[in-house]
Amino acid sequence: MMANAKHGQLSKDLMTARDLLETWALRLEAEQKRVSGTALDQPITQVAGRLVHTIGTLHLYELTLPHGSSIEHDTPLSIIPPDDMEPTEGIVLGGQGNMVLVQTFDAIGQSCADATVVPDRAGLLATSAKRLRDMLAQPDAYRLGPADRLAPLLEATTGAEELSGTGAGSSILTTIWSDELSVRRQRLAMLVIELIRENKRILLVCPNHQAADALVGTIARAMKAVGLMYKTWVSRYEMALAQQVEGIGIQELGFEAQMHQFYAKSCADKAALRRKYERFRELTPVLAYKGQKQKDLDEVRLLEWRLLTGVSGLQAKINDVNATLAEYENLPLLRRLSLQAVGKNVESLHQYLKLYESQCAELRRELDIAKVRIDELLPEAAVPKDIRPEFDELKEDIVRLGGTKKIRELLAAEEDTNRQAFIQNRRLVVTTASRVLSDPLFSRVRFDILIADEAPWIAAAPLLGAAGLVRERIVISGDQRDIPEAGRWASREVQLSPDHS
Repeated sequence: MMANAKHGQLSKDLMTARDLLETWALRLEAEQKRVSGTALDQPITQVAGRLVHTIGTLHLYELTLPHGSSIEHDTPLSIIPPDDMEPTEGIVLGGQGNMVLVQTFDAIGQSCADATVVPDRAGLLATSAKRLRDMLAQPDAYRLGPADRLAPLLEATTGAEELSGTGAGSSILTTIWSDELSVRRQRLAMLVIELIRENKRILLVCPNHQAADALVGTIARAMKAVGLMYKTWVSRYEMALAQQVEGIGIQELGFEAQMHQFYAKSCADKAALRRKYERFRELTPVLAYKGQKQKDLDEVRLLEWRLLTGVSGLQAKINDVNATLAEYENLPLLRRLSLQAVGKNVESLHQYLKLYESQCAELRRELDIAKVRIDELLPEAAVPKDIRPEFDELKEDIVRLGGTKKIRELLAAEEDTNRQAFIQNRRLVVTTASRVLSDPLFSRVRFDILIADEAPWIAAAPLLGAAGLVRERIVISGDQRDIPEAGRWASREVQLSPDHS
C-alpha cells in the first residue's frame, strides 16, 4: 500500500507539457518585467563595429562594446550608427567578452565608430512567453504529444536516478547520453543520415550558435563520406560564424545563402523567360505580316500564271492566223471553202488577228502590273532564314510552359522571397532552441523529428517550444551529468537564470 501511495503521489506530482508551458510562460513574463528598465536593456554607447561577412540580404558585424559590457546570444538589438544614418535591427549570434557578433538585416557600412546599441532582452522574453501562450491557446495547431513524453525528463533535475520511468527509450523519446562530445555528435550525424534517407524533416537545436556550426560541420562531413549531397539537405538557419568546420565550408549551408542563391537563379530564369516572351511577341506580328504578304504574293503569282497562260494561248492563235494568211492563196479549194463556211476569209482573219493582238496587248499590260507587284511583295514576304527556326523554338517553349496567358501570370507575380515555403523544403534545419521559440517563422512550420544537441544546456522553455513543432519523435543528446550542473530544466525551486535561452 505504501508503494501504491508513493506511486500515486509521484503520478500526481509529474507535470504534463501543458503544465510546464504554463509554468514557464509565467516565469518568462515575470523575468520580462524584471529585465525591463534594468541595465540589460539600457543603450550601450561608444560601440565600434566592422563588417565581417555578407550573404544575400544579411550582414555579419563584429561589435566591440565598452569594457564590462556584454550581450547574450540570440538577443535582438538595434544599432544606431553616428552621423544620422538609419538604424538597423539585428540578433546577437555569439562573441566573447566585450566583443559580439551580430547578424543584421541592413548594412551600416564597412565599419563604424561611436555607434549606439540598444539590446531588447525584454522583447525576447515577451516574444518567447507569447509563443508558449499560443501553444496553450491553440493545441490543435501544435503537437504536444511528443512534448508530453519530454516533460518528465525536464523534471528530472538531480541526475540518473530520476530518469528511470521517463520513457527515454521509447519510440517517441530517445536519449543519447555519453561523456564524450565527439562520440555523441558522430551518433547524431549517423542518425540524421538515417532519418534523411527515410525522408523525415528534422529540426536540430543547439544551446548556442558555435555548437550549431560545429555540429553542422560534423553532419556534413559524415554525409559526404556516405555519398549524400549535404548542400541539398542541410540548412543552417543563421549565418555561420565560422568559414569552415572539419574541412567543410559551412557558409554556403546558411539558410539565407541557399535562399539567396535559389531566388537569384529564379530571377535569372524569370529574366530569361521575359526575354523569350518579349522576343516571341516581337516576332509574332512580324511573321504574321510576312505570312499575309506571302499570301498576297501567292495570289499575284497565280494571277501571273493565268495571264501568262492567256498570253500563250493568244500568241498561239495569232501564229495560227498568220500561218493561214500566208498560205491562204495556196490552200486547196475545199480547204478555203471550209474556212469560209465558218466565217474565216482573208478579211475576217485580219479582224481576228487584230482582236487577238489587242487582247494579248491587254494581258501583257496586266502581266507587267503583276510583275511590278511581285517585285514589291518579294522582299516584304521574305523571312530571314534564322528567324523562322528561332520563332519555332520560342513557340515550342511558350506552349510547353502553358501558353502566353500563363507566362503573363508568371511574369506579373511578385518576387516574394517566401521564407516559409523555402524552409519547409529543407530536410535538416539547424539553429538554437531560443531562435525557434522567438522567431515567428517557426510558428508556421512543422517537422517530423526534433534533435536537441547538448540538451542539458538548453533551457526548458525553448526546448518545449521546439518540441511543440514535431509530429513523431524527440531525440535528446548530451552528458547526463550536466543536468544538475546546468540547472536549465528546473521549474519548481530553481530560479530562472538571465541566460536561460
